[in-house]
Amino acid sequence: MEVSYREEGVASAASSVAGRLVADGVPARLAGGDPTLWGEDAEAEAAVRLGWLTLPRSSRELLPALGELAARTRAAGLTNVVLAGMGGSSLAAEIICATGDVPLTVLDTTDPGQVRRALTDRLESTVVVVASKSGSTVETDCHLRIYQRLFADAGLDPAGRVVVVTDPGSPLEQLAADGGHELVLAPPDVGGRYSALSAFGLVPAALAGADVAGLLDEAAEVLPLLSLDTGNPGLDLGAALGGAALAGRDKLLLEDQLSPIFGLPDWIEQLVAESTGKQGRGILPVVGADPNRSGDELVVAIESDVGDVRVDGPLGAQFLVWEYATAVAGLLLEVDPFDQPQVAESKENTTALLALPDLPTGAPAFTDGPVEVYGAATAKDLPGLFAELLHAIPGDGYLAIMAYLDRLAAFDAPVPEGADFEQMTDAWMMADPLTLRTLLALRTDRPVTFGWGPRFLHSTGQYHKGGPQNGVFLQITGVVTEDVAVPGRPYSLGRLQLAQALGDLAALETRGRPAVRLHLTDRAAGVARLLAAAQEA
Repeated sequence: MEVSYREEGVASAASSVAGRLVADGVPARLAGGDPTLWGEDAEAEAAVRLGWLTLPRSSRELLPALGELAARTRAAGLTNVVLAGMGGSSLAAEIICATGDVPLTVLDTTDPGQVRRALTDRLESTVVVVASKSGSTVETDCHLRIYQRLFADAGLDPAGRVVVVTDPGSPLEQLAADGGHELVLAPPDVGGRYSALSAFGLVPAALAGADVAGLLDEAAEVLPLLSLDTGNPGLDLGAALGGAALAGRDKLLLEDQLSPIFGLPDWIEQLVAESTGKQGRGILPVVGADPNRSGDELVVAIESDVGDVRVDGPLGAQFLVWEYATAVAGLLLEVDPFDQPQVAESKENTTALLALPDLPTGAPAFTDGPVEVYGAATAKDLPGLFAELLHAIPGDGYLAIMAYLDRLAAFDAPVPEGADFEQMTDAWMMADPLTLRTLLALRTDRPVTFGWGPRFLHSTGQYHKGGPQNGVFLQITGVVTEDVAVPGRPYSLGRLQLAQALGDLAALETRGRPAVRLHLTDRAAGVARLLAAAQEA
């Protein structure tokens, strides 16, 4: 595992703060799990959140049981592994499986269309991993209820088709006992976004067929380095992240195009944004963007020379080193890297909205074809609105696009008969809301981020509300034509999804930042109109 500085300013800033950290004994203290590092206010939280430092060794105890569980599920013909989890309970496993080229279906959404795709896929051979640290995550609760009813209606016993991963004492632990489900308890002293090498990352990956023992070996190899004052990749990376942020370079552009690890920036995004974005400070990760070479950017490349910092190493080591580096960056920014005080705000807003007879969507400011526009805007059409939002971004700010849509819907786009792969890719891109990020980024030198809702609420959602208040927010929702009922709950997935969007929008609006909601009355046509308008802006 190696971290190298490729730009003089980064090297200078990192060297300055690293010297201070070493003088304070931080490397050995952090590696030893000292909870006093982040100050008196953070000590109580840190004292029960540093178990990730020992996971490369302690998680090995899971391996025999995981091997037996994987063998039993395969012997029972349960080869379609579905992971129901949000944020830290899903991102690591998704990356482990994608990198290992083993199939895993991830449900980290309340979009009825995306959930329906999973429900109609090989039900008879499906095993569902239900993962929630608290045991009360609303999205995961919905997925579990829906699958339990679906299995029962199909005459399939849910007991052997659901595997529960949770903390001791959570509501899910009791549910697993009552339902006869396989239960794997995770260590309670590991926070969700630091749980990649715990049961949350390992259980679904092992069931899907990934080499989780090799992953732990990779992490264990780098572990002894994390107590060193020199040759410590975690210290080197943390000093670069924190030192650059203190020097004003607080936009972290993550580059991984040449890396054999698939999707690592998505995991880093949650880890860094949710850990550092609080008290008006933070580091904003930007995934999938080209550098603008503006003064507040830091480009970190995974296995590539294109960045200001290069990070090389296998996936297990990457997980551990980025966790350590993020804890160091939090120390330098003087924030608690283990809490998430603003995440609950949007959840509480959602709960309050769901209690109302009807969701208060309001009246649109204007309509542009299949797109209704809600919020304060002087523009009269979408190109004008996009220009207005881009103009509103402060010199040190960013634009965040938040799409509460089906992230797989673009693959339904029609492609020309006999199309080659390039033509198919072009067709998918022009049906993908994610393309909006690229088109708007071409029209500004400020960072443009993109998050799928409600997934991003468990990651950058904390930064949006707790970090620097210099964001401009563009939310996208869409009409639901085929909803999914949630057994035992007074709402459907479609109603929950819209309540989550409205709840988060309300949390953003209370901070006085520009925020608008675009509602697609026809999803496919609406996405096409958004992309066309972005090119006209």
